[in-house]
Amino acid sequence: MNTENTKAQMRKGILEFCILSLIHEREMYVSDLMEELKKGRLDVVEGTLYPLLTRLKNGEFLSYRWEESTGGPPRKYYQITDKGNLFLAELVNTWKELNESVNQITKNNNQTNGPETSFQPNS
Repeated sequence: MNTENTKAQMRKGILEFCILSLIHEREMYVSDLMEELKKGRLDVVEGTLYPLLTRLKNGEFLSYRWEESTGGPPRKYYQITDKGNLFLAELVNTWKELNESVNQITKNNNQTNGPETSFQPNS
């Protein structure tokens, strides 16, 4: 099994949660969103981000507004909707439960550091 593929799938699985969490704090333009995700060590390209934003918008979890830009074309700013806030609250609870379960299974109660890294393969 390819570790990089598994890591990529795990990141994709939590990307919507991270996007909603960031936009919950303030409305965001795509490049701002990409920068914040990068700061969190989730490098995302536009080709990945735009379909997710479209899906969240079509699901009525996000909306957007256009704003004129002094240095180029108008910018699309995304904001979370009431439905998106409710969905985000569900995701927060799901994340907490999942985090607790994984920590219990991996015998690590330190939830801020994630699973232990001292696993050794069986011989």
